[in-house]
Amino acid sequence: MEFGRSDHWRLPTAIKILIAGGFGAGKTTMVGAVSETRPLRTEETLTQVGTHVDDLSGVERKLTTTVAMDFGRITIANDYMLYLFGTPGQERFFFVWDELAMGALGAVVLADTRRLDDCFPSVDYFEKRDQPFIVALNCFEGTQHFTVGEVRDAIGLEPDVPIVRFDARRRDSSREVLITLVEHAMRRGASPVGTMS
Repeated sequence: MEFGRSDHWRLPTAIKILIAGGFGAGKTTMVGAVSETRPLRTEETLTQVGTHVDDLSGVERKLTTTVAMDFGRITIANDYMLYLFGTPGQERFFFVWDELAMGALGAVVLADTRRLDDCFPSVDYFEKRDQPFIVALNCFEGTQHFTVGEVRDAIGLEPDVPIVRFDARRRDSSREVLITLVEHAMRRGASPVGTMS
């Protein structure tokens, strides 16, 4: 039996993507909708004690919150493996972000038009690090719809940062968001081959 190198077998290229945004914007939902495997979730139940810490206005029906990260995976034609890391949304968990962001191709910043200012810290984070990102407007039922231009002005985004509308509950919609991010990152010269942390 001969043991040698084979040109017929190789590991897929790993691509790390962050899913960021404010509290209740839909990060956990998006990772769960698009992951081909059962996602890892680190959710804890919101308690009465936390009501003075977590502002639930606009998301009153939210019962849980991510305290570390969400994790999902997507295989693309056996050549690429997307690893999705959903960040926690509250400022008190931001210390986790630096570790999660290391080696990432880029980020999707989820924005909820009911609480648009909640996405500002995520946008600031990726702008300061010059890391490619896009903004994805999660279209919740019964919310006021704003034009992409109105959202761009409200957030203060540069013209080259893509803004897309999507539904975090739908796999196809979430996949389109990820494709938009990868294309944007590649236009900015990012390489899908990087160190995974």
